[in-house]
Amino acid sequence: MVDIRWFDDNASLAPALASAVAADLRAALQSGAEAALAVSGGRSPVPVFEALREEDLDWARVVVTLVDERWVPETDSASNAALVKAHLLQGRAAAARFVPLYTGDATAQDAETKLAATFKSLPLPFAALILGMGDDGHTASLFPASPNLDAGLALGASIADTPPCLAQVGAVAPTERMSMTLPWILHARRVYLQFGGAKKAEVFTAALAEPNRQYPVSFVLAQTQTPVVVFASRS
Repeated sequence: MVDIRWFDDNASLAPALASAVAADLRAALQSGAEAALAVSGGRSPVPVFEALREEDLDWARVVVTLVDERWVPETDSASNAALVKAHLLQGRAAAARFVPLYTGDATAQDAETKLAATFKSLPLPFAALILGMGDDGHTASLFPASPNLDAGLALGASIADTPPCLAQVGAVAPTERMSMTLPWILHARRVYLQFGGAKKAEVFTAALAEPNRQYPVSFVLAQTQTPVVVFASRS
């Protein structure tokens, strides 16, 4: 279920990934009134976002949300929502509807019930979902050391009995995060995993070997429910 595609660098990877995601969105729009796209934050997706926003799509029928978020307002430089608005929801893609994870509640845990209602109103399954991967093997905000990791992985569960989003603890400040749970991450027609560099390639190889809580991304790679396409750059 894992299709691995290697690129020399992120500059060559970005338009290829953007084109693949756009094709998934077009396919979903052909069969439904709306299509949902879930994306991750970080530096690596920025060129993907900037290529994707130029794709000729009926963006007014696309709903964009986040796989995870630091529990900060959009005025904070750490906000994934601010990143997506600055680099994806521009140009043609400005017509898309954005659904943030940060609600303004005092804590991420306080917002879990509210986000459950929000996610159930999305046009599911996601047409495409883009994940990243950290040097520690985390994906979304499912970190190896998070005390809520097992609840976030919800192994053996389905979306029917798992909240779409749960509060998690990150490795660096701001440590309070909100993350989609694994069953909801896999509730997509296709999942894309993007990463780059030799260090992450080593982590990926270890994670691909077998599911291991040391590398939460390994549970995405090991499952057989949802196709996973890996876009990886050597540098």
